[in-house]
Amino acid sequence: MSGESDLIKLYSNRILALAADIPRQDRLEAPDATVKRRAPLCGSTVTVDVKVEDGKIADYGQEVRACALGQAAASIVGGAIIGCTRDEVHAARDALKAMLKEDGPTPPAPFDGLEVLRPAQEYKNRHASILLSLDAAAEAMDSLRQSDCA
Repeated sequence: MSGESDLIKLYSNRILALAADIPRQDRLEAPDATVKRRAPLCGSTVTVDVKVEDGKIADYGQEVRACALGQAAASIVGGAIIGCTRDEVHAARDALKAMLKEDGPTPPAPFDGLEVLRPAQEYKNRHASILLSLDAAAEAMDSLRQSDCA
């Protein structure tokens, strides 16, 4: 397959549709935690706000300044993260990382929609951008655990 064909496959209609319709793009007014992450290679950034009740994400807001792949990942995360615990966020992040780097299994539900990003495995320079939302959400949940709020 030529490089151009590979890129066409990578930027599928589904990925572009997800990137165009990112849920929860409003920042929270009084979050329990806020984390901003940046992918150094491409400069993509994601800022997430979380509100946690009873150890589960009760509200989530995000500001996404990323490539289409990072936007697609943020779209899936934003649509799936409400009600998740710290452990579920970590499991999703770890599974996404393994899927991209080691051809591991698809992240567990409710994050199984991240399967659409499997074609990005070959593009290591895109991995950090794809992982931004879950990395930031995991870090936010960790910061709350350290302060005994989550």
